Amino acid sequence: MRKGTLSKMLAAVMALTMLAGTVGVPQVQAAETTLHFGCYGYADTLDPSDQINAAWDVMRIGISECLFKYADDMTVQPNLCDTYEVSDDHITWTFHIRDGLKFSNGKDVTPQAIIDCWEVYYANTEGSSRPTKYMDYESMTADDAARTLTVVLKAAQADLRKNLAYPVFGVLDVSDGADIDYAPVGTGPYAITSYEPKVSATLVKNENYWDGEVPYEALEVLYIQEDSANTKGMALMAGNVDLVENITATEDLKMFKEDTENYNFSQAEGVRCGFAYINQAGILGDATLRQAIQMALDDETMCSITVGGLYTPGYSVLPSTLAYGYDELTDPYAYNPEGAVKLLDDAGYVDSDGDGIREKDGQPININYITYDSRKLSDFAQAIQSVLMELGLNVNVTVTDSDTEWNMMVNGEYDLCDSNWTTVGNGDPTEYLANWYSAAPAESNANYCNYSNPEFDKLYEEMKASFDDAERAEKIKQMQQILIDDAAVVVHGYYNSSMISNKKVEGANIHTADYYWITTEIKPAE
Repeated sequence: MRKGTLSKMLAAVMALTMLAGTVGVPQVQAAETTLHFGCYGYADTLDPSDQINAAWDVMRIGISECLFKYADDMTVQPNLCDTYEVSDDHITWTFHIRDGLKFSNGKDVTPQAIIDCWEVYYANTEGSSRPTKYMDYESMTADDAARTLTVVLKAAQADLRKNLAYPVFGVLDVSDGADIDYAPVGTGPYAITSYEPKVSATLVKNENYWDGEVPYEALEVLYIQEDSANTKGMALMAGNVDLVENITATEDLKMFKEDTENYNFSQAEGVRCGFAYINQAGILGDATLRQAIQMALDDETMCSITVGGLYTPGYSVLPSTLAYGYDELTDPYAYNPEGAVKLLDDAGYVDSDGDGIREKDGQPININYITYDSRKLSDFAQAIQSVLMELGLNVNVTVTDSDTEWNMMVNGEYDLCDSNWTTVGNGDPTEYLANWYSAAPAESNANYCNYSNPEFDKLYEEMKASFDDAERAEKIKQMQQILIDDAAVVVHGYYNSSMISNKKVEGANIHTADYYWITTEIKPAE
């Protein structure tokens, strides 16, 4: 498979060479330096408005950029916008666009060009990106002479900059003839020349890049789809690629981390949380049963042994690295297997027929656990199944693909359902915490676990309405504690992202945000 894929990549480069002189197509030169990157391809297009994964992918390989970007502490920094103003009511936001910006094809990046791009995104009502969720505007106007873009919102936002740093607002040229599906033109360090979805992409240096020197003449991306296998590691060891992201094979991770002579290894606790939704409309609506399950699970062992250190253990839905008061939270259901047994016994969960499965009111306890084979989620599920079976709870694990699992979750066809979320995808946990907010209108309700707590809902609404960062952080801390006290979520831990390169490369460090894989920090080793 690898040979066939690489052949396609070479064929793509040859085809582009034959296009020399074609207007608007960047040409692949006889590059002195080429970076070969192996990564997972999540989308079958590069149109940010069509799929949320596409918005991420087009930014990850260095094509698109936003007005702002996230620092590693998930605060926002200026990017294509250098200064801004906001009205006292947080309704009107005015952004100054940097002078001299150009797209990789040489066209000027004007405020109107940015609005034109965003309007294309908003017009795609069939796409999954749904930019309205992040910025619902009354009007957008451009003053190209002053280089300002003004947005009037329908409702106030605490910090619109955080949303405008999200990849769904990546700026692309959408003027006549633009192909944002397969050849998007952005402002990032690299310009795409060929793209075969989930197979390969070839890019060249953006000669018009605004933020310093681009270190490579060309970038070749090999999409490696076997997420659960060690294919990325094999490609790196074989020399087919120079750099890979997020290897999940435990033995490979250990080997690359220890082999400092041949590889550079960067790993960091990011902002992803691995967890299992608990469907409270079913058997797990009983708080005692949920509490006993929490107490039976040894998160430290599962994170360090079961998944080989790929996760950092924790008990809140927000990672301990974020500034939302994790150290002030308490866990009343910490690992205590004897306590779990006592809870069940005292509540009348007993094995009366001796078959090893507890019953309540004569009904055996059968738990339907759905998961998918990504980021070691199925490993967690199987470990939890084993522990709970020993506790006398029958657990049926179904391993499927992420799309099927999502549909089952939406339809309520589960008791436990695995997930791995970026908790502050737009620099803020509001969207993520909506998973447990029960007061939303039916058409916008994301609470597929049927959780309901009036105090949580009240705090959520107050947090959304507040413009004060300290006040918001305090309410978010309180919401976390409510979820912990209600044993509302089985938290596996916090996913540790990684970037690994051979010694021909330097500066390949993993960032907290999942959107910045290929940057100008990555360069040939001296």
